[in-house]
Amino acid sequence: MSRRAFGTAMATLALLAPAVAFAAEFRDVLDTPAMASALAPMGLLHGLARAGKRVVAVGQRGHVVYSDDAGRSWVQAKVPVSSDLVAVTFPTPDQGWAVGHDGVVLHSADGGATWIRQLDGRSAGQAMVTYYTAEAAKGALGSPEQAAKLVEEAKRFAEQGPENPFLDVWFQDERTGFVVGVFNLIFRTSDGGKTWEPWFHRTDNPKTLHMYAIRPAGGELYIVGEQGLLLKLDPQASRFRALETPYNGTLFGVTGSAKSVVVFGLRGNAYRSTDGGKSWQKIETGLQVGLTGGAADAGRIMLVSQAGHVLVSADDGATFRPVKIERPTPGAAVVGADQDVAVIAGPRGVRALPLN
Repeated sequence: MSRRAFGTAMATLALLAPAVAFAAEFRDVLDTPAMASALAPMGLLHGLARAGKRVVAVGQRGHVVYSDDAGRSWVQAKVPVSSDLVAVTFPTPDQGWAVGHDGVVLHSADGGATWIRQLDGRSAGQAMVTYYTAEAAKGALGSPEQAAKLVEEAKRFAEQGPENPFLDVWFQDERTGFVVGVFNLIFRTSDGGKTWEPWFHRTDNPKTLHMYAIRPAGGELYIVGEQGLLLKLDPQASRFRALETPYNGTLFGVTGSAKSVVVFGLRGNAYRSTDGGKSWQKIETGLQVGLTGGAADAGRIMLVSQAGHVLVSADDGATFRPVKIERPTPGAAVVGADQDVAVIAGPRGVRALPLN
């Protein structure tokens, strides 16, 4: 080899070295435990839930933190992934589930202190293909054309891998629950997450709109999403049926009381129904910014906005009053932590807020 050729080869290797080193060091976030950080409670946190008296928050890079003193202090949980987490639910003080990007579903059996992975985008796609192929062979998916479409859709999701996030999770008890996400992504479990059944074929969502939230209210279970998507579970048919939407813009969440259901979304829009979604009344929030989180607790309904507003209702969502806040911070989720304290999560971490 000539000196010039040798020099060119060495220069090429020098240019390639950083890329080779990066490839050698790369680890999938699904295989990388969340890093311990004292700043975790101050980072971007998307979801909140009560686990008995404990409050659990989930957020970016797999961070999960929990508080046993109504949000005054926080402890970071042990999490097996670094995927961004966006929602969490606890049907009992011990049993909880969290979901997020990369199609990840996590489970905790100790009140949120430690977590294990139950599902991710790599396994979810294959589970869809296996399920719909078997159901199509049994003739259980309607016409051959409908069955073929579902099988093809499942294969498409499987080929995409872990790129489709779950956006919300809700469990009725420690065995039965749902996870929902983008493009009509929905799964149900009846064994605590050991196995998951796709419910793509059980939703009235022909445009495959994103599903942002799933929550019970007024004794029934609802899903809301983009372009005013509003679905309600028909338990007898095991199907989420479309309701006439009160708003054609994006709905970010659903909450309510035993007597009412409240849906909320863009530009301060919120609507209330007391007849199971047959009719809706507009709630005057006085806001023009997105309402991004809501919860019902201790006889009140709370809503938070992306600009830091907090609204509270004591009359089943008929009217809301603003809570005076000295230093408003953007909110993504809210939960009652005590009789007169709410915890708010958002881009600046978690914050305990007196409500009186």
